[in-house]
Amino acid sequence: MIRILLIDDHTLFRSGVKALLQRQPDFEVVGEASDGLEGVKLVEQVEADVVLLDVDMPSMNGHEALAQIRETHPNLAVLMLTVSEDCETLGECLKLGARGYLLKKIDQDFLLRSIRAAYAGDSVISPQMMTKFVNRFADPEGTKQARPAGAQGQDPSVLTRRERQTLAWLARGVSNKEIARALNLAESTVKVHVQSVLRKLNLSSRVQAAIYAIEHKIDKEL
Repeated sequence: MIRILLIDDHTLFRSGVKALLQRQPDFEVVGEASDGLEGVKLVEQVEADVVLLDVDMPSMNGHEALAQIRETHPNLAVLMLTVSEDCETLGECLKLGARGYLLKKIDQDFLLRSIRAAYAGDSVISPQMMTKFVNRFADPEGTKQARPAGAQGQDPSVLTRRERQTLAWLARGVSNKEIARALNLAESTVKVHVQSVLRKLNLSSRVQAAIYAIEHKIDKEL
C-alpha cells in the first residue's frame, strides 16, 4: 500500500482527490491537512510514503512546508499539486527537493501514475510545465534562476541510439509508459534506458535530462 497525505486548503478539491485515491487498491489516504503548518505537524504524526502538497495556503505556504518536511523527512516523496503555472515556483520547489510538480488540471490517470512513479523514486512534472520550464531555460533571454543545480552532464556521444531516443522523449515531459508506446518497447526497458541516460550524463532527474536534451538539440531528433 502507498500511504498518502493530502495538504490543501480547498476542502472540496481535497475531498475529491481523497475519494479518487481511496478507490485505488494500492492507495491509502492516511491524513489530511488544510494548511502548511497543520501539514508539517501531521507528517510527524502519521507514516506516509507520498505527500500531495498545495503551494498557496494560509498559515504556512507550500514552499515553507516543503522545506520543513524535507529537512525532517528527506526520503519522503513530496508532489506539489497546484494551480500555479509559474516557472520560478516550479524551479524553487525542485530546489527544495520536491519529487514532482503537478497542475490541478491534469487528468485523473496522470495523477495516479505520478503518485506511483514518485513512490518508485521517479520525478514527475506535468507535461505543460515541463515544456514551459525547459523552453524558458533554453531561451537565452529567459531566467536561469530556476535551473536545477548540477545539470551539466557529459558528452551525448556516450549514449546509444535508443538512449538518445529516450532522452528526446524525456524533453517532452512524457511518462515511461508513453515513451514505451512510442518506441514499441516494454515499460521496464524504458526505465532501464532512463536510468542509463541519467547515469551516463551525470544527471539526477528527468528535469535535468529534459534541459540537457534542449541544450544539445536532441529534442529535435524525434
